[in-house]
Amino acid sequence: MSKNILVTNDDGVYSTGIHAAYKSVADLGDVTVSAPMMQQSGVGRSISIFEPLRITQTTIHGIDVNAVAGTPTDSVILGIFTVMKQMPDLILSGFNIGENISTDTITTSGTIGAALEGASYGVPAIAASIQVMEEGDKFDDNREFKHDYDVAIKVVNRIAKKVLEHGLPEKVDLLNVNIPHHVENEPEIEITRLARKFFKTDVEERRDPRGRPYYWIAGELLVDDEKGTDVHAIMQNGNVSVTPISLDATAPIDFSEIEHLL
Repeated sequence: MSKNILVTNDDGVYSTGIHAAYKSVADLGDVTVSAPMMQQSGVGRSISIFEPLRITQTTIHGIDVNAVAGTPTDSVILGIFTVMKQMPDLILSGFNIGENISTDTITTSGTIGAALEGASYGVPAIAASIQVMEEGDKFDDNREFKHDYDVAIKVVNRIAKKVLEHGLPEKVDLLNVNIPHHVENEPEIEITRLARKFFKTDVEERRDPRGRPYYWIAGELLVDDEKGTDVHAIMQNGNVSVTPISLDATAPIDFSEIEHLL
């Protein structure tokens, strides 16, 4: 029986990344694309609960897509319960234009948020992202973003095929896959943990023409971390990073360690 695969992203249905994601699993089963109509980076696992949602069915570069006027998580919910009307065997979210590494992105990335939504229903999930060399590329019109996705497609195809065959290990809900911008044809793959930080957060205060203040949340990238982290694998080693993620965010401690705080 053919496998059913749901493909989504947070960059929108016109992104070159989602077309590459489709290609990476097209030979593995029946693929449904349900993704935001517009750019939705940075919305995390946000859900639209105060307004109705609409789906526009269209074809982009020969691929049938369901364009959702909402968030990545909305796209997964509608993709499963309205478009597919069944649970998929796999959800692939990506390829995000811009790396999603460290704890900074695990709760803010719409790419990862969409994958986590699928994982919450027990669906094996993969989030896939491509490193960019210019920060502006993460926010520009990514329908024009030019990148050679060939190696990324091969890497994700291999991982997705094995996940469909064997499932994910117990207590793993999501594989967060990040691929360096300059990647070798047969790349080394590191199994990593999340780095603590990737951004050194800053706030810039500016003045509008009337002298009133407004603010930009900004910051610099932290280009290194300990060995074994996703930041070190991508930024220092130039290797593919695969981080196993669990939905259970409970701290792995003996609860007696916090009894003195109660």
